[in-house]
Amino acid sequence: MKFNADEIASVIQQEIEQFQDRVDVREVGTVLEVGDGIARVHGLSGVMAGEMVQFPSGVIGLAFNLEEASVGVIILGDYLQINEGDEVKSLGRLLSVPVGEAVIGRVVDPLGNPMDGLGPINTPHRRFVEDTAPGVAQRKPVKEPLQTGIKAVDAMTPIGRGQRELIIGDRKTGKTAVAIDAILNQKDSGVKCFYVAVGQKDSSVAGVVEILRKEGAMEYTTVIMSGASTPAPLQYIAPYAGTAMAEYFMYNGQHALIVYDDLSKQAQAYRQLSLLMRRPPGREAYPGDVFYCHSRLLERTAKLSDALGGGSLTSLPIIETLEGEVSAYIPTNVISITDGQIYLQPDLFFAGIRPAMNAGISVSRVGGAAQVKAMKKVAGGLRLDLASFRELEAFAQLGTDLDPATQQRLDRGYRMVELLKQPQYQPMNVTDQVISIYAGTTGYLDKVPVNQVADFEKRMLEFFHTRKKEFWDKLNATRELDDTLLSQLKSALDEFRKQYAPAK
Repeated sequence: MKFNADEIASVIQQEIEQFQDRVDVREVGTVLEVGDGIARVHGLSGVMAGEMVQFPSGVIGLAFNLEEASVGVIILGDYLQINEGDEVKSLGRLLSVPVGEAVIGRVVDPLGNPMDGLGPINTPHRRFVEDTAPGVAQRKPVKEPLQTGIKAVDAMTPIGRGQRELIIGDRKTGKTAVAIDAILNQKDSGVKCFYVAVGQKDSSVAGVVEILRKEGAMEYTTVIMSGASTPAPLQYIAPYAGTAMAEYFMYNGQHALIVYDDLSKQAQAYRQLSLLMRRPPGREAYPGDVFYCHSRLLERTAKLSDALGGGSLTSLPIIETLEGEVSAYIPTNVISITDGQIYLQPDLFFAGIRPAMNAGISVSRVGGAAQVKAMKKVAGGLRLDLASFRELEAFAQLGTDLDPATQQRLDRGYRMVELLKQPQYQPMNVTDQVISIYAGTTGYLDKVPVNQVADFEKRMLEFFHTRKKEFWDKLNATRELDDTLLSQLKSALDEFRKQYAPAK
């Protein structure tokens, strides 16, 4: 058999031209031990803190502890698929999640994988899960109101765009309900909403998603779900992943609202990981940096300066207390990071006062700056009045005779408490709130029996929506109570009070 030299030369020439220098250089290590959502890996000497690593099964991990002889890795997936002796490779990049319009209306896990069966999330945009917070020069003061639609909150502890308002209380006191009402009230406001469920029962989260869907709120909401059965590493990163998705809109000049439900569960997941990694425990067995765990998360909430587009991210972290213990470690930490708190009290909740907000302890450190002018005018002293009413009520229970002025304050207090009650998932327009609160604080309800207050309010607002539509539209457009509008409001209320007859 003869070889044709030209043919051989052309084949060699072709091979040389097509040759690619594909040397696969990557750092690999070996799994020493694995279990409970963490792995110890030997050999990844150049890995960085927070860098992603990959196991043979395709499961991703994060370098969490950098020790002298080994690396502690938290496993973001099923650790049962990983065995001792497996090869681990470092990926040379940080953890990121998909962001953008494509995630709106979806239910995703903390890694951005869809959980709603609506197909893959197609977006070219990604953001790092851990990101630095905007600096002082990149921020603006919080001045723009973010209406929650809840009378008690908008009147007494107003929330502004770019604020962090903590919702705190025992279990089953309506914390999630307040946050969901705030999301429902963002309809047609252009605010994108993100609900991060950490350590919640899957059935509870499914119920929340169903309510959002029924009320048409899923059109502008993303649910990041990390249920009670999810491994601790995923519960730990879920709030950061949700924040990264919300930040995309903030940095694009839009407004976003994020609810963390709840951060006490995230702190427990972080404590579990830290103890498994043998980090030294501190107070209540939490690691020393649990404060930093929450501060670096909540500091990413901001109202950006005009130079950066003026976008905002507002957060409503939720913390669950045990037996009203506000001075426990995690509650005090988060109270000191946030710009105010809405404290929900079990006694009020079980007495039928819902939302069960304690006016004395609840506070907004932004104050009237985040209120519409009309609300600021009518609800200025409401919080102090209600707090003093609670003291007066306790004193009146002693059975002492009260002078007429005190009795009158007490009677008005009962009516104001009744007026501030609000059914779940029925957020209220701020103009309606202004009219209701003005009627209550100026004595238009003083002669109405307490059990008829809700009926009076309902019919009064119907009267304004039908018979005084022109006035209502004007107040809704200006959101300011000048002397002319105030006199029109008084005469309209006088007219309504004359024709009001309590329902039998």
